[in-house]
Amino acid sequence: MSGAAPLRIGVDLGGTKIEAVALRHGGEIALRRRIETPRDDYAAIVAAIAGLVRAVEVELGAAGSVGIGTPGAISPATGRMKNANTTCLNGRPLDKDLEGAIGRTIRVANDADCLALSEAADGAGRGVRSVFGVILGTGVGGGLVIDRQLVVGPNAVTGEWGHNPLPWPTAWERPGASCYCGRRGCVETFLCGGALTADFLARTGHALPAERVVALAEAGHPDADATLDLWLERLAKALASVINVLDPHIFVLGGGLSNIDRVYTEVPARWDRYAFSDTVLTRLAPARHGDSSGVLGAARLWDAPA
Repeated sequence: MSGAAPLRIGVDLGGTKIEAVALRHGGEIALRRRIETPRDDYAAIVAAIAGLVRAVEVELGAAGSVGIGTPGAISPATGRMKNANTTCLNGRPLDKDLEGAIGRTIRVANDADCLALSEAADGAGRGVRSVFGVILGTGVGGGLVIDRQLVVGPNAVTGEWGHNPLPWPTAWERPGASCYCGRRGCVETFLCGGALTADFLARTGHALPAERVVALAEAGHPDADATLDLWLERLAKALASVINVLDPHIFVLGGGLSNIDRVYTEVPARWDRYAFSDTVLTRLAPARHGDSSGVLGAARLWDAPA
């Protein structure tokens, strides 16, 4: 490799795609690459990530630090992945296998942690003391940054609000759908994209992807609008329960469902009914970096202490 400026390489491991970005010293994006995620094949995923990192470094002619954003987290007890909805990762020593494949020490964090870190640094949460980053997509995750430092608890589950039960459920919402974590009625089962599909199917007998349900709701389709309205109410309840525990200054939303415009007007109008306060001053905003927040945050894992 040449003596080019040091790089910070971030990799976002998603269920359908793996994205890599290389940042130069000042934060400028030098290169971005994306490939498909090998499906249900752990060894192929490790090889794909290592190959992507090598390809970025060869193209730029420089080596860099490597941060990886993943679904789930590394268990402090076992050193192996846990809680990933890409289930072939669970029980595997992902960080060690990637270090062996890439040939250097790396840093690994949950994808929602990476979102929160990126948005606290120079995104929607810039200059805000406490940022709770939320992913709303095929899964529901969260991460917490205070004073620009990622909060990592002793169990590596900080921010996992998606695997608490839906707060204040109605009788017909109990016990709730089964979750991949082995429980029923998790927030994730009510707020993921698949929940919009399932609720619309139950209401109409027609199965449509979440984005289509949202588009129909925006066009005034009554059943789609009722489906989205219920989803917004559940989101308000679930975020209010986070306010009651952590009281963050801002929620920053990422993931495909964060693009629903009604979220940012209707959810704050509803969560006052559930938060244990006379008023709620917490802000709610979309991620400034959009879909890039996770991969940019992965690169920024080397900005913070190990």
